[in-house]
Amino acid sequence: MAGADITQEYWRGRRVFVTGHTGFKGGWLALWLHALGAEVHGYALAPPTKPSLFGTCRIDDVLAGHTTGDIRDATGLSAALERARPQVLFHMAAQSLVRPSYADPVETVSTNVLGTATVLQEARQVTGLQSIINVTSDKCYENTGADHAYAEDDAMGGHDPYSASKGAAELIATSFRRSFFAGSSTQLASVRAGNVIGGGDWAADRLVPDFFRARQAGAPLVIRSPNATRPWQHVLEPLSGYLLLAQRIGEGARDLDQGWNFGPGPESVKPVRWLTDYLTAGFGGLVELDPGPHPHEAAILQLDCAKAHDELGWTPRWTLQTALDKTAAWHEALNAGKDMRGYTLEQIASYPGSGLA
Repeated sequence: MAGADITQEYWRGRRVFVTGHTGFKGGWLALWLHALGAEVHGYALAPPTKPSLFGTCRIDDVLAGHTTGDIRDATGLSAALERARPQVLFHMAAQSLVRPSYADPVETVSTNVLGTATVLQEARQVTGLQSIINVTSDKCYENTGADHAYAEDDAMGGHDPYSASKGAAELIATSFRRSFFAGSSTQLASVRAGNVIGGGDWAADRLVPDFFRARQAGAPLVIRSPNATRPWQHVLEPLSGYLLLAQRIGEGARDLDQGWNFGPGPESVKPVRWLTDYLTAGFGGLVELDPGPHPHEAAILQLDCAKAHDELGWTPRWTLQTALDKTAAWHEALNAGKDMRGYTLEQIASYPGSGLA
């Protein structure tokens, strides 16, 4: 389909505001945007981990604006938006993990729901804003436990506080879209991705980062739910969808202010045990099972991405095996002392349709 690739022609000189740019996904997005020629402004808390992708790749050096702040701080956020005058806004800042949401549910709900409302409210004041891409999660759907791929018109929900906060953030976005952005020059879309992997993710309680941490420490990887099935994908896969969606809006396409799934194909929906077997076979290491008890997490989760394919021409480009190999190669490059900003940009450029070939 024509228009299914990201282009430097659209992004060059484009003013872009990214909340959560110090995080894993936000860091990859900021580097990609900069490589495309965009003027990138970021607003976020300090990097959530040490080390971090933000620090390892020296992302602050490529930004036109970098503000440390909480998205619930309307005054600080408003000032940063006024300085940036963005044409595109990617809202990615969030408490992004399931298990910490059990430890502090109020903070999770406050950040993900009130924070989203604050970002959207302040975005209303930005003149010339063409698109808002509100990033939530595949866990925003009411998971019934059935072998069912969730589509954009399925019900929002959530068993755990994190999932519920993402479902609520979707409802907030829908409310703002209908109440304030309908008929305006700004299109507000929400995007949902699968379980992303890639180099530079040091978050706790994530399978692939935990594997590389254990391997480096010479310790076994301890897993909780070997039969839990997830839609695994490299971080560049959903980011390509977010960029393409914003680009299509900026190029004049109408009626894209909806919810969109950007998940992997069914061949990449695999149980935890499959991933650990692949990683240990290719890269060594040991795996042990933690019998628990553990807080509730969904046993199966998958996304129906037919809408993005049919209406945007978007499709996943890398297999799960490629995603895992790219992630391992990133960490090997880090251990070898390579320039990681340059290496990360090389991986972005190698992604088909990146606009950088």
